[in-house]
Amino acid sequence: MRNVYLSGEIHTDWRDQIAQGVQRQNLPVTLSGPITDHDASDNCGTKILGDEENPFWKDHKAAKINAIRNRTLIEQADVVVVRFGEKYRQWNAAFDAGYAAAMGKPIITLHSAEHTHALKEVDAAALAVSETPEGVVSILAYVIGSQG
Repeated sequence: MRNVYLSGEIHTDWRDQIAQGVQRQNLPVTLSGPITDHDASDNCGTKILGDEENPFWKDHKAAKINAIRNRTLIEQADVVVVRFGEKYRQWNAAFDAGYAAAMGKPIITLHSAEHTHALKEVDAAALAVSETPEGVVSILAYVIGSQG
């Protein structure tokens, strides 16, 4: 069983597309990722540890609690897929890619062709770059040996 961490944008169904592709090809893969409920992620610190008047400390608490989950799952991952979406700045995805690279984790980046120049350094650290979730599934199938 391979552990694959799915990092990045939360506004499209790319994670579902990868999960469906993995299931369709019956790949021995367990998928994990960050909390994708934006409100839950942003408010976990104050919900768990108490309210904050200063937005900086509210965000600080949430970021650290989320980092416990995200770093642990990245450390346990065999492969890290990092999705950069079309609409929002995704500093969290860039951070996850850097963290995974520093740990020597194989990285697959997922983004449209229009972001190739902006993500050239991230792509240089990746071992594969895909423009579609189906491409990610095909890469996983190949490296696992289920070329299907």
